[in-house]
Amino acid sequence: MKKISLIAIVALCIVVMTACAKEGKDTANDIKVTEAAEPTITPAEEEDSDSVVPTTEATNTTNETVKDKMDIKIAALKGPTAIGMVKVMEDAEAGITANNYNFTIAGAADEISTGLIKGEFDIAAIPCNLASVLYNKTEGKIKMAGINTLGVLYIVETGDSIKSVEDLKGKTIYSTGLGTTPQYTLNYLLSAYGIDPEKDVTIEYKTEATEVAVMLGEATDAIAMLPQPYVTTVMMSNDKVHTALNVAEEWDKVSTDGSSVVTGVVVVRSEFLEQNKEAFDAFMAEYTDSAAFVNENLDEASAMVEKFDIFKAAPMKKAIPYCNITLIQGEEMKEKVSGYLTALFNQNPQSVGGKLPLEDFYYLQ
Repeated sequence: MKKISLIAIVALCIVVMTACAKEGKDTANDIKVTEAAEPTITPAEEEDSDSVVPTTEATNTTNETVKDKMDIKIAALKGPTAIGMVKVMEDAEAGITANNYNFTIAGAADEISTGLIKGEFDIAAIPCNLASVLYNKTEGKIKMAGINTLGVLYIVETGDSIKSVEDLKGKTIYSTGLGTTPQYTLNYLLSAYGIDPEKDVTIEYKTEATEVAVMLGEATDAIAMLPQPYVTTVMMSNDKVHTALNVAEEWDKVSTDGSSVVTGVVVVRSEFLEQNKEAFDAFMAEYTDSAAFVNENLDEASAMVEKFDIFKAAPMKKAIPYCNITLIQGEEMKEKVSGYLTALFNQNPQSVGGKLPLEDFYYLQ
């Protein structure tokens, strides 16, 4: 009896131990499956995942950048005044400028004047004296921000008698620009060298540069004052014509007030500047680079000049080095312009709008 009981107990223990061992093995298997089912991402997969699926934040940033570009309306007078901004025009067309620029190349100054006054243009490249006229007419609603073109006037001749300004005494000079800045510039220059414009020379003013070109072609000793790029155009068609004097250089020789001949300037509506200073400053930075590009890349720049219907590329390529394209700002701009406007005012106050502009005319940043 005792032997049977002992056998039963041993059998029961074996059954229990077998069951426990099986339960432990199943539990271990369960844990192993659970751990293997946990998804993992390697660093490389994580990087790829970020690059393929853009976040909402990145998308919004891109959209905001596009929205931040504002539309700016810019006008320029056809001729040297517009040449310095052709690279900005090219970049704007390609959509790579700081803002969206809408350019208008005008054939007459009146078109730009009216547009500025009405607010149809925000920024403009115009003759220096016109900037002063508009400042006075609008009672300070126009500001000057930079000089974009210095002197473009030259004394040319078909003979070989003019070596200095003094040599013009007793001569006949053909020119354009009666009642405008060319006349006042020539009068100032002659007077500075002791020549009376009314008594010591004969100045015949023609309506167009083509008329002056005809006069140069008819005489062997004709003298004229013409602006670039017309000087180059005339010289290309008449090999007898050559440059005798650079009017701007002769002015600088006698200037005692830091003034220079200033042909073209950049102006901005005061209201636009007050509301969009950062955008305007960005444009001026691009304009500075554009002026440098024009002077350093004659082939490309002259092609752009023709593309935007400012002047033909062939004469422009030769004329650009003599057009004095620049972008002068700040105190240097103020010094050169104020002296030039004073010289014009002393001859005819109406040439600058009846009075010289006040300090707030100059945007000095």
